[in-house]
Amino acid sequence: MKLTVLTENNAGSIFLAEHGLSYLLEVNGEKVLFDAGHSDVFLQNAAKLGLDLNKDVKTVVLSHGHWDHGDGLIYLQGQRLICHPMSFMKRYRRLNDTYLGLNQTEGEVARRFELTTSTHPLEVVPGLFFLGEIPRVNDFEAQSTMFYDSDKNPDFIPDDSALVHVDGDEIVIITGCSHSGICNIIQHAIAVTGIRKVRTVIGGFHLKKKDPNTMKVIECMKDLGVQNVYPSHCTELPALSAFYDAFGIKALKTGMVLEI
Repeated sequence: MKLTVLTENNAGSIFLAEHGLSYLLEVNGEKVLFDAGHSDVFLQNAAKLGLDLNKDVKTVVLSHGHWDHGDGLIYLQGQRLICHPMSFMKRYRRLNDTYLGLNQTEGEVARRFELTTSTHPLEVVPGLFFLGEIPRVNDFEAQSTMFYDSDKNPDFIPDDSALVHVDGDEIVIITGCSHSGICNIIQHAIAVTGIRKVRTVIGGFHLKKKDPNTMKVIECMKDLGVQNVYPSHCTELPALSAFYDAFGIKALKTGMVLEI
């Protein structure tokens, strides 16, 4: 699978950057857009690479309903859009009451896209699967939240999902922010595909510190046999240093093209 980094927190070469995430995946001849950042940066960077997303991409997957992953959808239309049904809920940051949800309602999105919502895994294109709702099975991830919904209830981001690519006897996992817990995501991907060999995990891990929780995640990944790791976006520097020590990671930047 080829993955092109269209939006990331870190700029590469001539490319723009923003706080957000957008990847273009090329799987078995099919192009799939995973997230769209929060502006048209993903389109500008795609143009620099000679890509016309509105022409070439027929399927878009939204990892979850946060502004920095989905507000850029306003620059697209006509594609099939796959996401969790709760991606359109109103949500806020507890610290300062900042609105964090999408800039479009479900109705507005449904008028622009062929909208498919699912809590269950489904095949996006041959060999690539949307994981649906992620079971929260371990005792060290997704145990607390900084967010709340429109009724002031804690928002644990139930819509947070990911993709898994099946390549022979190996899988590749692509995440947006891993609010559901990156190890929970990996374990669910293994359960959905029946494949235990995890070649690569790439995307936001939502880890902030080099603390016991991050070390538990790293230990879990090693126990699960993860070979290659590309933590990015919402994975902050102290946590990245722990992943560097454990996996020898490299920083992702906009414009990078990876064969994973």
